[in-house]
Amino acid sequence: MAADQGAGSYGAAKAGLVTWNLDLARELGPRGITANVVSPGYIADTEFFRDRLPDTRRTDLVSATATGRAGAPADIATTVAFLASPEARHITGQVLHVNGGAYGTR
Repeated sequence: MAADQGAGSYGAAKAGLVTWNLDLARELGPRGITANVVSPGYIADTEFFRDRLPDTRRTDLVSATATGRAGAPADIATTVAFLASPEARHITGQVLHVNGGAYGTR
């Protein structure tokens, strides 16, 4: 999300990952290897946020979602497990936004 919302150097680093992912997908695809990026939104109970957000910020992040809740680590884990499974063999070069609808794609 930071790559598309202009978040200074952090956003620039994220944008670089998106572009690198496209190159990896093209390079590795012929060998049957997929490359994708998972872009989480607010995921509670993680080291990233450390649950130190002010209540107002947490409320803002949750209210921005279509699901009306914070994400959970399991939401990311199950997405990654799916992408690593044979069922996702034709998904590559993608950014999957796992954010409860807080940030939509084009």
